[in-house]
Amino acid sequence: MKRLLTVSICLLTLITSTVFAQEQKMGEIRGDFQTDFQLYQEDSLIGAPPVPEKFLMNGYLNLSYTKGDFSAGMRYEAYYNALLGFDPRYKGNGIASRWASYKHKDFEITAGNFYEQFGGGTLLRSYEDRSLGIDNSIDGFKIIYSPVSGIYLKGLVGQHRYFFDKGQGIVRGADAEINLNEMFEKWKDKSLRLTFGGSFVSKYQTDKDPIYNLPENVGAFAGRVTMQYKKINMFSEYAYKINDPSAINKQIYKDGQALFLSGSYSTKGFSALLSLKRIDNMNFRSDRTATGNMLQINYLPSLTRPHAYSLSAFYPYATQANGETAVQGQVTYKIPKNTKLGGKYGTDITLNFSRVHDIQRNAINDTISIGQSGTLGYTSPFLKIGDELFFQDFNLAFGRRLNKNLRLIAEYVYIVYNPEVIEGHAGNMVHAHTGVLDLTLKLKNKKSIRCELQHLYTEQDEGNWAMALIEFAVAPKWSFGVQDIYNYGNSNSDKRLHYYLLSFSYTHNSSRMAISYGKQREGIVCVGGVCRNVPASNGLLVSVTTNF
Repeated sequence: MKRLLTVSICLLTLITSTVFAQEQKMGEIRGDFQTDFQLYQEDSLIGAPPVPEKFLMNGYLNLSYTKGDFSAGMRYEAYYNALLGFDPRYKGNGIASRWASYKHKDFEITAGNFYEQFGGGTLLRSYEDRSLGIDNSIDGFKIIYSPVSGIYLKGLVGQHRYFFDKGQGIVRGADAEINLNEMFEKWKDKSLRLTFGGSFVSKYQTDKDPIYNLPENVGAFAGRVTMQYKKINMFSEYAYKINDPSAINKQIYKDGQALFLSGSYSTKGFSALLSLKRIDNMNFRSDRTATGNMLQINYLPSLTRPHAYSLSAFYPYATQANGETAVQGQVTYKIPKNTKLGGKYGTDITLNFSRVHDIQRNAINDTISIGQSGTLGYTSPFLKIGDELFFQDFNLAFGRRLNKNLRLIAEYVYIVYNPEVIEGHAGNMVHAHTGVLDLTLKLKNKKSIRCELQHLYTEQDEGNWAMALIEFAVAPKWSFGVQDIYNYGNSNSDKRLHYYLLSFSYTHNSSRMAISYGKQREGIVCVGGVCRNVPASNGLLVSVTTNF
């Protein structure tokens, strides 16, 4: 059946491509293409391993066809072999996904691979992030229906994509959302906006475990409320999951819970955000044996700021699905222009703070140790915070235009990082102070020069780092850059190395080519609390993207 559907969609795409070329009114074809390939050199000093192939490549092609209420598409992928840092099970080539969808008025049905999210994603989120090597699309059927204005219903069933195959478990879900302001005529113009939502998600996987009696059907539900009143926004979501012994929670039979609370206020020149989170045993996968980023049903974002600068991003945070409590607050203020502090053009100030702790875990009784496999694991008071600190981030950023052509960004970041928890290996708690200075000078004829200076100070891990970058750009097409990251404070004098990098990019319409050559430090890359390991490498990297 899978091969038949794949062949059918491929033939449909080919036929419609021919028709489109002859008469555009017959439909519209869109697509995008990306290929990344890297030439590797062994470098024992930075720990870059030998690569037998010398040359590795990831490639992606998306095609979609739309005519009226009907749409269909496919994605072709190729890995010869996958770039270092990506799961080596991405290997070979083939059609990774295909889908067809029909939408008419308030009804939509999709067959094949699709992405979906219920609420904030606490119970279900299927998505793609190529930078992390994640694609947990669901292969099956999805229905979306709005019976009346303000009521939105979703239902789905299918199996997760697992490289070029499918995962063992079956995912089933339903979601309902009610927008009171759309539903009732007298609420349409009210300042108070209210939306309620609820979700139910379950997975089925046969029990073949020789030791434990595992639940084959695991259900979870969630409720959420979104409120907006003038300049105030609030969101809350609570999720509960029945016991789900797995490789991640070491086969305990404890239920899972998650609570997210977020509130924000925004007005001209000022905004404030406060978010709270508690997670307890909420790893949820369609295969209980899966690890890493594979076959995840839900999404648990981190309440930490994503840092864009190189040294500030050395120590990112990975969400701990087995248990964490977190808080994040941020205040942004724009000092008015034409004032002493604001200057001629005004000054932007952003203060951000986040802190993540373990949850408190208590033994069930004197005979069972905390987290012992085959038991209920532990008890955890919902409102109590554990003693162990996972992560803390305090950062302060200033942005100011010094004159018509010169802009300054300055940033200070102080991070406390627990490598034993976040990276899974022994290590001292890291206290890292990072300073950033970013200057951009606009020149004539759409030219600009950007200079970046960074410094990271720490007495732990690999010691102090310094970074310098200079970039010349001719908007909107050309960009050239030279960068050096120097680990001058390493306690091992043989490891006090320079990580040089030369970069170039060219953009033409919707196509872009980027080339870089140099060394890359070993570390982890995180997006929204989901991370992947990036090994050290030395070589040439080329990336080509286009949309059509």
